[in-house]
Amino acid sequence: MRGFLKTTFTAVAILLLFSCAGGGEVVYHASDFGIVPNTGKDMTKAVARAVETIKNECAGRPARLLFDVGEYDFYPDSANVREYYISNHDQDNPKLVAIVLEGVKNLSLAGIDDEHEGWFNGKGVRFMMNGRMLPVAMVDCEGCSLENIQIDTRVPQITQVEVLENDSAAGYITYRIAPYVNYKIVDGRLVVYGSNWELTPGWGIAFDGGTGHLVYNTSDIAVGAYGIEEVEPRVIRAPWRDARLAPGTVVAMRSYARPTPGIFLSNCKNTGIEYVAVHYAEGMGLLAQICENVNLSYFKVAPCEGSGRYFSTQADATHFSGCKGFIDSRNGYYSGMMDDAINVHGTYLRVVQRVDDYTLVGRYMHPQAYGFYWGGKGDSVQFVRSDVMEITEQNRVAEITPYDKTQIAGAKEFMIKFEQPLPQDIANGSYGIENLEWTPEVLFSDNVITDNRARGALFSTPKRTVVENNLFDHTSGTAILLCGDCNGWFETGSCRDVVIRNNRFVNALTNMFQFTDGVISIFPEIPNLQGQTKYFHGGGGKGVVIENNTFETFDAPLVYAKSLDGLVFRGNKVIQNNDYEPFHWNRHRFLFDRVVNVTIENNEFDGGFDEAVDVKYRY
Repeated sequence: MRGFLKTTFTAVAILLLFSCAGGGEVVYHASDFGIVPNTGKDMTKAVARAVETIKNECAGRPARLLFDVGEYDFYPDSANVREYYISNHDQDNPKLVAIVLEGVKNLSLAGIDDEHEGWFNGKGVRFMMNGRMLPVAMVDCEGCSLENIQIDTRVPQITQVEVLENDSAAGYITYRIAPYVNYKIVDGRLVVYGSNWELTPGWGIAFDGGTGHLVYNTSDIAVGAYGIEEVEPRVIRAPWRDARLAPGTVVAMRSYARPTPGIFLSNCKNTGIEYVAVHYAEGMGLLAQICENVNLSYFKVAPCEGSGRYFSTQADATHFSGCKGFIDSRNGYYSGMMDDAINVHGTYLRVVQRVDDYTLVGRYMHPQAYGFYWGGKGDSVQFVRSDVMEITEQNRVAEITPYDKTQIAGAKEFMIKFEQPLPQDIANGSYGIENLEWTPEVLFSDNVITDNRARGALFSTPKRTVVENNLFDHTSGTAILLCGDCNGWFETGSCRDVVIRNNRFVNALTNMFQFTDGVISIFPEIPNLQGQTKYFHGGGGKGVVIENNTFETFDAPLVYAKSLDGLVFRGNKVIQNNDYEPFHWNRHRFLFDRVVNVTIENNEFDGGFDEAVDVKYRY
């Protein structure tokens, strides 16, 4: 981290005369643009003016905009209005954006916080949203970064309540609504609201009020939001039957909406995020799509210290869709989110029309994944049969244009011409197309993932992926998932070279969600597994190596794998505990469906290892 230069306005003016011409970094102070903390005033327009000034004056030369310590407020009434199609989010345009960087080069937005105190204690420089907004968007940028900044929302869309009394025999629960929540009762229905939104929660996640862990064997629960009565201010009695919710349990009541991430990166190159925290977002913490080289260093997605909240984001902490180059994610802290700490994938297009021997129409299929760039001329692609998830052949794009729109933004279909002839049966609806150009290498190292819903980390890229030195602590579901799906989310693709080493796994699988068949789950979606003749993951003498990890577990399953050629499990230590009662349906340490070339050696198991009992091949 480079040191911060503190200057007066006059010194900045002098510096500009020389640094822009000479190539050194130009330092601006946000206060010189009227961007002042702790006023409660809307800073949206002032930040926009500052960014535009820097963009014009420095024309791509390195610059830094410094924010003094304190809280900066942003309001939807004066937000930047943009049409953004954001992968794996609701396509409910237009988006209201607090801070926009578009077509900017070599600009850092940074908090003045040399000791990174804000990252550790929730103080420092804080961007506070006042309504449903996208806090930060970087589009078509190069060499830009965020440093020493926190992002939060004054009134989150997730409603936190504490169980005060549970009369399970009568079918009633009494709960207290958190102080930050704005609510009203309409015809016996709980309605929560902010300045530009309102909703009634439909389901929730239960946290142990003492430990912060998700309550054992609860998963997604129904919530008491209908037929309610107010006993006293903020105390609600609801017809809600769930004996598992003891007094003191904290429930995060939520909806299915995920309109915007906390940080949105699109078509960016060489982006840095350092000592940045997202305390709440109504989607992903960070969503990067069609980006090359993203570096996350000390990135945090977690409730702000002292907020009393148990939750952070509505979905994943970090999510990378159709990226390439290198994703370097280290020293992060991820807690309280409603999905994975990291998800890396591309997007399959489904072939919906064969135009001629060289041309077809491909379609984005999922309603939350369309409208953004998929590929360009010269990109290498491969075709996959959706039912058996087998790669049939490779080709190269000669030309690609939007088919149902005149521009890429909002397009669901593309007309694609290829260099080589296409298979004759390509138009029967059973083929997907994967772009191999937009696939990244990944390093996920020295991170902490704890007390979240669903999974710890998800990887779907054919490039080398290394997962090392992380702590996966009560990830609730599977700790690590290798997937691939051309039938539901349409997220590519097969993993060829994955190393999982020197990690510590503590009590995963306390709840059941999708893909929770083992602490490490290798689980591509394959409708017709018995019809498959090849293997989706692995091959080429590599595959998945799991070595020198420590598994602390109360239950049996360690590794589940499907359609994998090449698995090594060696040098690991398995420590059995009694923290919870075992309940998983899978009673095998290793459960394999169509898996070959397996090596299990030099491991240490509490209670010993019996291959006849602990290893099961089903297909």
